[in-house]
Amino acid sequence: MNILDKIVIDKRKEVALKKSIIPISQLENSVLFDRPTVSLAQALRNSGTGIIAEHKRRSPSKAVINQNSSVSEVAVGYEHAGVCGMSVLTDGKYFGGSLDDLLLARASVQLPLLRKEFIIDEYQIIEAKAYGADVILLIAAILSREEIKAYSELAKQLQLDVLLEVHNEEELHKSIMPSIDMLGVNNRNLKTFELSLETSKSLSSLIPNDFVKVSESGISNIPAIKELQPYGYQGFLIGENFMKTDTPGKSATDFINQLK
Repeated sequence: MNILDKIVIDKRKEVALKKSIIPISQLENSVLFDRPTVSLAQALRNSGTGIIAEHKRRSPSKAVINQNSSVSEVAVGYEHAGVCGMSVLTDGKYFGGSLDDLLLARASVQLPLLRKEFIIDEYQIIEAKAYGADVILLIAAILSREEIKAYSELAKQLQLDVLLEVHNEEELHKSIMPSIDMLGVNNRNLKTFELSLETSKSLSSLIPNDFVKVSESGISNIPAIKELQPYGYQGFLIGENFMKTDTPGKSATDFINQLK
């Protein structure tokens, strides 16, 4: 059993428990539920840099990354840096995140916010909307085509953008449908945690131009982005590179200024 399998087993238990405590009707009565959302896909299309910056405390592959920076400070720093959007990890057990992180980020900035989570139930999509997200992540490796369709269509009904993450050609083929806004290619093999930008390059020609192409993981320098832009990538999700510094916002500012 690999790490992704373990995460999904734990996530199913976590979601079942949450559903038994907080009914969907309560989530739908949240103050943020009717808030107009901001499109990350549109922001990426209109940007020359395309940076989506992440808030991440730790990960299964790197243990502790940054336990000290407050979510609000990081969010404000990213917004000042001129990022297109912010990814907020809400998984607690493996990444040290929470839905409160999403709430704090939402209270601090106007940026499009991506709920970075292992979504295995429609409940989590309603939850994302209730906590102020603008975008959800769907991971093709853990979902069937039917689930991708149902979850992405629900997200569209809630005015949420959908970033669909793939790792290989097989996952890509089952994921192409009109209810997806952005196709993200994860350069990290979730089973072995190895990284290679070749994954983004090899899959780029198979992604129709209707979708915003996003490259995720292993992007830690300007040359990596310059290398991927000719392949049609307009979005670049950067997590550890900014978070491993004491001032993620300043790191993002310096990075974006170099990229311009």
